Amino acid sequence: MKVLKAHKCFEGYTEFYEHESVITQTKMKFAIHRPSNEQNIRGGLIWLSGLTCTEENFITKAGSQKILNELGLVIICPDTSPRGLDLPNEHTSMHFGSGAGLYLDATTPGYRDHYRMYSYVNEEIYNLLNTKYDFKGNISIMGHSMGGHGALTIGLKNPNKYKSISAFAPIMNPMATGWTKLAFEGYLGQDHELWSKYDACELVLSGHSHPNPILVDQGDKDELYPNQLLTQNFQSAVKHSAQKLILNLRKEYDHSYYFVATFLESHLKFHLNYLMSK
Repeated sequence: MKVLKAHKCFEGYTEFYEHESVITQTKMKFAIHRPSNEQNIRGGLIWLSGLTCTEENFITKAGSQKILNELGLVIICPDTSPRGLDLPNEHTSMHFGSGAGLYLDATTPGYRDHYRMYSYVNEEIYNLLNTKYDFKGNISIMGHSMGGHGALTIGLKNPNKYKSISAFAPIMNPMATGWTKLAFEGYLGQDHELWSKYDACELVLSGHSHPNPILVDQGDKDELYPNQLLTQNFQSAVKHSAQKLILNLRKEYDHSYYFVATFLESHLKFHLNYLMSK
């Protein structure tokens, strides 16, 4: 594992790494922020970013470091897809391929060998964080937009692995959204049953749930809300399930990191509550 750069920040350290991933069979990058006093660390968070993002977007834009240090939390932010490949159509659209891994395990030729972001996050990134800080599974998951979709689906499918789940402006029903349907086809072919395993609405309707409430913040001036994020579909799904949902509709906020930064502290404190509980 190679340290690319490191910065002291609010009495903690923001560090960027590159490593050879066993799961994606490529070099992968991630960022970590950790408090300087490791005796005060209370738990870990996995942050999943959205379309076109890298491991740097959240850690440089969200203003998280001061709050993470105060709360005693470590956060790890993986890149959003494998890099350095030249697969068919990989670099032609912001919605598919490079920077748009959708946090699933692809099954189509070429992509199935490398685009395994579900397993990369749920196994490789999780195990790296868990082992490095001896968290003994005291880890929660969160994300924004495509990353919110990833946090929801990974958390719902692994309720005993993650202490809590939250999301900012997540894609909630990708099977019913135009561009995500095309991406699902590119990654998973025509098997709609397989698609449903990466759709938060379908997972809840099929009986998946997390024992703790899911926290979601959504801006009402978000250019993707409601027609592409389909928040209302998830609200409907949880009404017929065991899953509890805390949905905050934030007036005049959009889809940007200005929105994320505004409400990030409330999400980190939400996770801390479950990370500290037995």
